[in-house]
Amino acid sequence: MRIHSWLAGALVVLAAFSSSASAVAAPGSVAKVTVLYDAFGKDPALEKDWGYAALVEVNGQRILFDTGNNGDILEKNARARNIDLSRLDFVVMSHRHGDHIGGLAFLLSINPSVKIFAPKEGFGVFGADLPSAFYPKDPTLPREQRYFDGEPPEVMHFGSAWPGADFQLIDKDTEIAPNVHVIAQVSQKTGTLELRELSLAVNTDEGLIVLVGCSHSGVENIVEAATRINPKIQLLAGGFHLIQGKADELATVITALRDIHEVAYIAPGHCTGELTFTALKRAFGDRYLYAGLGTTFALGEFVEPIAATGKPVPTALDDDDLRDLRDHLAMSNDIEHIMLAMGIDHHHHGH
Repeated sequence: MRIHSWLAGALVVLAAFSSSASAVAAPGSVAKVTVLYDAFGKDPALEKDWGYAALVEVNGQRILFDTGNNGDILEKNARARNIDLSRLDFVVMSHRHGDHIGGLAFLLSINPSVKIFAPKEGFGVFGADLPSAFYPKDPTLPREQRYFDGEPPEVMHFGSAWPGADFQLIDKDTEIAPNVHVIAQVSQKTGTLELRELSLAVNTDEGLIVLVGCSHSGVENIVEAATRINPKIQLLAGGFHLIQGKADELATVITALRDIHEVAYIAPGHCTGELTFTALKRAFGDRYLYAGLGTTFALGEFVEPIAATGKPVPTALDDDDLRDLRDHLAMSNDIEHIMLAMGIDHHHHGH
């Protein structure tokens, strides 16, 4: 199919799949993912804002992934969905950007002892520690000119922006509970170079549920790492960071997610981008799930396995599709020209 053949219909009809994580994914258990923070949706009881937070529930246990941009909005949205954030097993913070950590102070006000897994960074906002051997010593100096009078602690501990919070800092792929993993990656992209980010991967009977905050290291790289836990990705949800994506980049990501790693369902949100939503809907068809604010996905017995749909998996984008995609991006929103006209350097533009 050519992209222009489906674009007109896609602009008229938007498919919506509306359907609050557990350390152990028991046989037959149903996993649920609820989007608590995002900038698009259709529930008037919820307040939209730029940022991301989602609750994962499996087998009676609950994991909050990120806390959105604003604590008051997170509180409002959780109450509207009858979700009690004082009852969590733990929290996973994807990365340090404000639109993902802004609700953390509110969360700690109602759940001060909850364990929080966060990326380990040198002198980061989540706290840090460093062996005092990191700096060379000069014993010829007088004591008053030496750090700690020349007798530093073996490990130096540095404070966080949330004193007293129970942070556990992660710098490598880790199974934080049975069948619950965090994937640790480092961005190599301009503007977020060396940014540490965690993604959440929960293993279930149907495959992995993978939640991504902003995918600064590349959503295709996160998914590749997830397949080393389980080659079957049942659901990929969250921010893909393709809001300024170009056609070649989108084609690479689509090919990786759909054709190489064969992700069963995707539920993109946050920084994925409106044009990318359209491209992913074309590529995944009825395996693209609307992920607006307040949406809950139920996985397990309530999600028809992809093998039972009777529909063939589409092939990769051909040259005509790629050409149409480039034309669509150029006609719909020439992001680079618009940002230059506004005096914004897009190479250093954040979310």
